[in-house]
Amino acid sequence: MTASPAAVAVESRMFRALAVLRVVVLVNTVGWSIYRDSFDRAALGWTAVAVMAAWTVGSIALYRAPHRRTPTVLVVDLGLALAMLLLTPVVKGADFNASIPGFWINGALIAWAIRFGWRGGAVAGVLLGGCDLLVRSDPGQHEFGNVFLILLAGTMVGFVCESLQQMAGERDLAQREAAAATERARLARVVHDGVLQVLALVQRRGGELGGEAAELGRLAGEQEQALRTLIRTQDSVAASRPAGEADLAAAVGVLGARPGVEVVVPGGPVMLPASTVDEVVAAVTACLDNVTRHVGEGAPAWVLVEDLGDHVELSVRDEGPGIPEGRLDEAAADGRLGVSESVRGRVRDLGGTATLLTGSFGTEWQIVVPRAGGAR
Repeated sequence: MTASPAAVAVESRMFRALAVLRVVVLVNTVGWSIYRDSFDRAALGWTAVAVMAAWTVGSIALYRAPHRRTPTVLVVDLGLALAMLLLTPVVKGADFNASIPGFWINGALIAWAIRFGWRGGAVAGVLLGGCDLLVRSDPGQHEFGNVFLILLAGTMVGFVCESLQQMAGERDLAQREAAAATERARLARVVHDGVLQVLALVQRRGGELGGEAAELGRLAGEQEQALRTLIRTQDSVAASRPAGEADLAAAVGVLGARPGVEVVVPGGPVMLPASTVDEVVAAVTACLDNVTRHVGEGAPAWVLVEDLGDHVELSVRDEGPGIPEGRLDEAAADGRLGVSESVRGRVRDLGGTATLLTGSFGTEWQIVVPRAGGAR
């Protein structure tokens, strides 16, 4: 699955820093090559230096765009660094002191650590360190020390990059939750200033008119009380709910008690942030409410939950007549935003997608919700 925007932003900043490092280590390599002038085969040696310079420019351009940071590019990057190490005894002789690329190999090492985390940094470090020892006729303590530093740098940079991506994802989630809380407060004020007053008026006038109007007044009074209770308790519930995770499978499984609804969930728990579980269950409930409203009370409906590691997929399906073409756009234009906000809006706020398929076969919602932190 595609990485979250927060993770991509962190990765891009790391690659911009790596671009500067690549230029610095290239200048270092060229400077030492000129100063030492230790090439037994000068033409081949300076050709190798030219290749490193060209790849430095090319890799900076490639890594600038996220969609170009493909495994193929990373393999070529690491392959060139390994090739320069293997070429060193050919160019400098068996008893060389310093390899041709020198610190230049750190560009490929850190690129792997940024893109693939600490595991990628460890793999690149093992290959580069092992190759450096392999080409030396008599490696000593100094060479083994360099290999240790290569391994340490690769794993630590990868770990730091992964940690920064996770924190960026958590920050974005916190910002979305804060924005949602602000919007709930705003809507509560709107409801209080408009809807509640109208319901109170209907209740009062219905009682005065009597007859069927009295029944409408009674129903309006019940809805007024329900809305007041919701407004009064929503913030306290959010504040008192313990932080942590909840089992989406168990929460969705409860919906199987509704008439006609069959729920299929994984055998084990599907752990997600509690707030995410609440929103997903609310979206699924809205889908089932639409089945009841438009297909009929007790109409068959099926809910499927799949845990795919970095994201969770749900489908809600019925065998009704389907939604006529243009009906949703017409409802949105009339201000009826049940589907747009109860389903798509909730899932969108979680960073996921909600796709509606409809036709003579019925209606199916396909909901995809990523795990927090932007799984890769």
